[in-house]
Amino acid sequence: MGASVTEKILLAHLCEGSLEPGEGNGFRADSVLMHDMSGLLACMGLEAMGLERAVVSLPLLFIDHNLISMDSGNPDSQSYLRSCAQRFGMCYSRPGNGICHSLYYHRLGRPGTLLIGADSHSATAGALGMLGIGVGGMDAALVLSGQPFRMKTPSLLEIRLTGSLPAGTCAKDAALILLRLLSAGGCLGKIVEYTGEGVKSLTVPQRATLANMGAEMGATSSVFPSDEQTAHFLAAQSREEDYIALQADGDARYDETIEFDLNKVTPMVALPGQPDYGRPVAEAGKAAFSQVFIGSCTNGSYTDLARAALIFKGRKVAPGTDVLVSCPTRQIYGMLLRDGYLQMFADAGVRILECGCGPCMGIGQAPAGRTVILRTSNRNYPGRSGTPEARMYLCGTETAAASAVTGRLTAAHELLDVSLLDQVREPEHYSIDDSMLLHYEKKPEPVRLRYAPNIRPLPVKEPPGSAISGRVSLKLGDGVSTDDIVPPDPRILGLRANIPELSTYLFHHLDPEFARRAAELPGSVIVAGEGYAQGSSREHAAIGCMYLGVEAVLAKSIHRIHRANLINYGILPLLFEQAEDYAAIEQGDLLELKDLAAQLRSEKRISIKNLSRNTVFYGISDLNHREIRLLEAGGLIPYMRNKISKIL
Repeated sequence: MGASVTEKILLAHLCEGSLEPGEGNGFRADSVLMHDMSGLLACMGLEAMGLERAVVSLPLLFIDHNLISMDSGNPDSQSYLRSCAQRFGMCYSRPGNGICHSLYYHRLGRPGTLLIGADSHSATAGALGMLGIGVGGMDAALVLSGQPFRMKTPSLLEIRLTGSLPAGTCAKDAALILLRLLSAGGCLGKIVEYTGEGVKSLTVPQRATLANMGAEMGATSSVFPSDEQTAHFLAAQSREEDYIALQADGDARYDETIEFDLNKVTPMVALPGQPDYGRPVAEAGKAAFSQVFIGSCTNGSYTDLARAALIFKGRKVAPGTDVLVSCPTRQIYGMLLRDGYLQMFADAGVRILECGCGPCMGIGQAPAGRTVILRTSNRNYPGRSGTPEARMYLCGTETAAASAVTGRLTAAHELLDVSLLDQVREPEHYSIDDSMLLHYEKKPEPVRLRYAPNIRPLPVKEPPGSAISGRVSLKLGDGVSTDDIVPPDPRILGLRANIPELSTYLFHHLDPEFARRAAELPGSVIVAGEGYAQGSSREHAAIGCMYLGVEAVLAKSIHRIHRANLINYGILPLLFEQAEDYAAIEQGDLLELKDLAAQLRSEKRISIKNLSRNTVFYGISDLNHREIRLLEAGGLIPYMRNKISKIL
């Protein structure tokens, strides 16, 4: 039996296990990616573990998410991170250089390699014929320390592409159709591999959009073959030496296969609330928008933005509509400036932002309350824009530009002959300037870490007792995201190095009293429905709960990265054995889990008593032996301290 691209990459990096279905394995990573949000806790974790330097070939730290400085807190955090890059030996991307995912696949990624990224959209790298797997910052720190990346063997979903994208459509339209078919969270535990003749028609940036949006399906990763398109892209980046061909064997086996005809793609939009609420633009009504944002790592390629600029050429943005554009990298910014496309944006009345994440995750450019907005980024959860009451639609760049001109939802073909847009092609040669990538990984510097008042020591949990007994401090419904847990507000995210203060804002938009209530309890349990903690890898959603005394999370389903983050901070993740047991629990109920260590080691079925209602029900634990040891130690940091002390 032949091998898929996924299997070839995983087998080449396997250092523990055998890739048998469902087995826990260890993999050697080629590179580790962090940014200013996830990197803070990862670097603090490295220091708390007592480690001296990063031990992977290419450790990367990007300053790209929060570029707004309302006071000294953010510059202080950036100064600390740069000192960590110098001391631990990491490649450091300076503020303004661009978004980590775009920079990575443009300038650093290589076919056939394995990236572990402390961000849920690390799978964007799959566009190059490599695997990018998102994790929390503490798991990234563990891989940086030289430990294998551990993961159960995922199942493989083949998406077999035929045809090519019609004029006036883009890869984002295809991604929104796939999301509608597969649903948010529909690919949990799976790696998506794209195959078929249709793959050849997609450029690397178009592939990057599809791989990026795979995170919204809950996929562990997404991957494309490395082929002629890959070779062409790397040559345009003056990186010919990084190319290798990597294809699935003709008799490769997949667990599931779906066919997808690119010829049938039409302009799409996701309605507010979830990225899988996709509808054809022609059927979605004529919503009027107060704000349109074009850009992000999802839809910010040279071609994406140049085509959007052509729609604005000779036109003006609609009165009453604020229009923003952001290039994902300084490289693309400079080339669009050189080729006149940024002038087209400026002439139309578009506001041009610096190269960074910003509006995509609610840091800056928040819209007015109770307004309707349109963005080309990847998520539209309530509050994702930074304004809880705003309703956000998602679309591709062509639809966003056309809608910005009319002020209402409009497909590009309603304004112009869309065949003109297809005259824009990916550059044959990109302008190269890597001067804002500082390669401390080649020669670490023995500097002192630069602390500041906003950087507090990382809280570490004590080993747990033999039982959990706690009130249900919060009961939640389905689809709660990490944005709901840690609101995407720069005033809150600016506290990311101060866990005691940040924890006071957990679930602030859903239940402003949660933090006070949880802190007053001796210990508590959170109960949730389906898809708990979907979205960003934001591990503050776990460590903040740990700081407030949460001992366990009991849900119908928990997203992969957050589940790992909970374990890393000593919080027990459990799933309801019977979905109806969820309805029988109320906030404030007292739950008890006795003989926990013995139950976890001998049973997958964990007995839980509701003392408030004198009932017994069961939770399901799928913890492996290592995860049980982490929980028994109180989390990853105390576990690693013990391990390192024994070695020394």
